[in-house]
Formats: sequence, C-alpha cells, structure tokens
Amino acid sequence: MTDYLILVFWSDEDHAYIADIPDLKTCSAWGNTPEEALREVLLAKEAWLEVARKHGKPVPEPRLTPALCQDANA
Repeated sequence: MTDYLILVFWSDEDHAYIADIPDLKTCSAWGNTPEEALREVLLAKEAWLEVARKHGKPVPEPRLTPALCQDANA
C-alpha cells in the first residue's frame, strides 16, 4: 500500500519541527523534535481522513513521492 508523503522540516519562524502531508490540504503538525512532529502528524492524518469520510468529502489518493518532490526542486 502506498501511503502519503510526509515532509518534516525545521521552521525558524515557529521554532519547531513541522511535519506536513502535501496531499492532504492543511494537514500538518509540529513538535520539538522531528520524531515528535512525525508522531503528531500521523495523528492529524487519521483525524483528517476520519472527518473527510464522515462528511462524505473526497479522500485524495497519495500522489507525491520523494522522487517527485526531489525533481520538483531541481
């Protein structure tokens, strides 16, 4: 099964690590460590998907891969 790409990066503005799932609009979380940010965004992903399904909203298929992101930044 393909899962959603998760980007984890340091934000100077927020003074925290940010974890973002680009395929799920506005699905992101933060943490004091990369691991904490990842744990939090995994919880956010489950909540995002649950709410979308509950309200009959479309759930996008995972479309981004690390290779595609790398190519986009080249």
